[in-house]
Amino acid sequence: MNYKDYYKIMNVDKTASQDEIKTSYRKLARKFHPDVSKEKDAESRFKDINEAYEVLRDKEKRAAYDQLGNDWKSGQSGFTPPPNWQDQYSRGNGGYSAGGTAGDQGDFSDFFESLFGSGFAGNPGATRGRGSYQKKGQDSSAKIMIDIQDSYTGASRNFSLSDQMVNQNRQSAPKDRTLKINIPKGIKAGQKIRLKNQGGAGVGGAENGDLYIEIGFNPNPLYEIDGANITTEVNISPWQAALGDKVKVPTPTGAIDLSVPKLSNSGSKMRLKGRGLPSKVAGDFFVKLKVVLPKELSAEEEKLYESLKDLALKNKTEAL
Repeated sequence: MNYKDYYKIMNVDKTASQDEIKTSYRKLARKFHPDVSKEKDAESRFKDINEAYEVLRDKEKRAAYDQLGNDWKSGQSGFTPPPNWQDQYSRGNGGYSAGGTAGDQGDFSDFFESLFGSGFAGNPGATRGRGSYQKKGQDSSAKIMIDIQDSYTGASRNFSLSDQMVNQNRQSAPKDRTLKINIPKGIKAGQKIRLKNQGGAGVGGAENGDLYIEIGFNPNPLYEIDGANITTEVNISPWQAALGDKVKVPTPTGAIDLSVPKLSNSGSKMRLKGRGLPSKVAGDFFVKLKVVLPKELSAEEEKLYESLKDLALKNKTEAL
């Protein structure tokens, strides 16, 4: 029986992290999967990759395997596990055991079985049998942009995706499809909607992955959005700021009349509680006031401003 260098098979260093091992596995599994690979030894390479990953992904198996690796090289013949090896590293929690109590489900090498038994507990989302392989499809993601009004009312939208499909000749080709998505009332930018089984295709008859749709808002010059809160800016004249007035304010559900109090400063905010995005905890709608001077003054207006100036100076002098 030959010794197998699982690190070499997985194309990683012995110091590789779990994330590095997982990344390498995904890359190699895609490359050598018998359903899509054109490599002559794809099936045997694929089995070796799955076997290596089954050991290196498991901390206990990896630690046990590392104890053997110091004195052996890949392909070196005459390998025999140390005495009482299986008794020492058997697992009684439904995984591998010395006697292979998990059943005749494994499709691994004699080297593997000599170390960990012949039972196969299975990777999450994957099932291997003799001559078969099943794995749930990968989850995928996309992003769509909606109008802010859609969050107030809820909506449905159609959007198109382009998937890479493998044809009968094992060639990859794009395939377009259109999906309908229901946008719930009160959704915020950055939230995701899950479409079950609309992700990557499953392998060997396993179910497809899921598709996660991230929501974004189309730019709108009227509104600044912060979570569920919305702010808009409204221009008012100096006399409206001084005397108070009613002004029209645009909101995503239509314009409203807002009473501006007397002596309002430029930059001050007025809060309309619960008029923001209608989520579980409704946001607020803020109106930011901006005092804007006229671009030019008529002679009469200039005279009135001069009178106002004189009056203000007089009042200041009297106050002293």
